[in-house]
Amino acid sequence: MKNFSHSKLFLTLFVFSITVLLTGCRSESKLKPAEGYVTVKGGKIWYRILGKGKQTPILMLHGGPGGTSKSFYQFAPLGDDRPIIIFDQLGSGRSGYHTDTALLKVENFVEQVEALRLSLGLKDFYLHGHSWGTALALEYYLKYPKGIKAIVFNSPYFSTALWKADADTLISTLPDSIQLAIKTGERDHDYKSPAYKNANEVFYKNFGVRETKLTSELDTSTAKGNEFIYNYMWGPTEFTAAGTLINYDRVQSLKTITVPTLFITGEFDEARPPTVKYFQSLVANSRFVMIDGAGHGTMHDNRIQNLKAIKDFLDSLE
Repeated sequence: MKNFSHSKLFLTLFVFSITVLLTGCRSESKLKPAEGYVTVKGGKIWYRILGKGKQTPILMLHGGPGGTSKSFYQFAPLGDDRPIIIFDQLGSGRSGYHTDTALLKVENFVEQVEALRLSLGLKDFYLHGHSWGTALALEYYLKYPKGIKAIVFNSPYFSTALWKADADTLISTLPDSIQLAIKTGERDHDYKSPAYKNANEVFYKNFGVRETKLTSELDTSTAKGNEFIYNYMWGPTEFTAAGTLINYDRVQSLKTITVPTLFITGEFDEARPPTVKYFQSLVANSRFVMIDGAGHGTMHDNRIQNLKAIKDFLDSLE
C-alpha cells in the first residue's frame, strides 16, 4: 500500500510537470483587437490589431517607402489564429504626414518598429514584410533579433542593383514601343511624359497587381501613400531607382538569419522567382513558395494561396 501511494504520487507529479512544461512552451497572446497611436521621432504612427486568436502574433511591415498597410487587410483571416498587427510608417496612411528628409533614413524606420513593439509589450512574435517592408524587416532583425520567432519575406527587396536588373529583364518582355518609352524617359529624366506614364501603367499591370486590386470592409480610411517619400527614397517608378536607396544592398546579411524564414514571391513578380530563390539559398532553415499567376501584389492577385502559404508556415512552427 505504501509503495502504491509513492507510485501514485510520482505519477501525479510527472503529469503535472509535463502539463506545466507544455503550457510554458505554448505562446498565447493577450493582445485584443484595437487601434491607436505611438509617438516616434518626428510624429506619431498609427497601428491596428486584427483578430481574436491567441497564438503568437505577427507584426506586418508594408512596402513603399511611403506606402500604407491597407493591403494587409487581405490577411485578416489569419486573425482567427493570432493577432495581426498592422501599422502605417511615419509619413503615410493614418500616421503623421511629413516631408522632412532628415527623418527619411532606414534607421528611423527601424526605430518606429521598435517603438511599436515596446508600446504593445511584444515579447514573442513573427515578423512579416512585403516589398520595401522586407528590407525593413531584415534591418529590424539585424538590430533587434530578440523575440522574433520567424520571418516571412513576401516579394522581397534587399538590393537596388538586383531589383533594377530584374526590372530590366521584365521590361525586355514588353512591346518594343513600351521599352523605347522607358529608355527615352530615363535618358531624358522626363518621367511625366504621356509615353513614360503609359509604359509605367503597362509594367504595373503585368508585374505589379495583375488582377483587380482587392478592397476590404475593414479599411474605412481614405489616407493615402506619400509620393514625396517614395520619390525621395526610391524614385519615380518601380523600375527607375533614383533616390537615397540607389546603392542599398543587404543581400549578404541574409546569411546571418538564424530563425525559420519563409520567402514568398509571385509567378510574375517584380521580385522575380529566380532572384528570390537565390535569397532563400542564403538562409538556413528557410522555405520558398511561388504564388501562381500573381505579380508583386500577391495578396490581391491570388489571396487564397498567399494566405495559405503564410498559415501553413506558421502552423508548422506551432
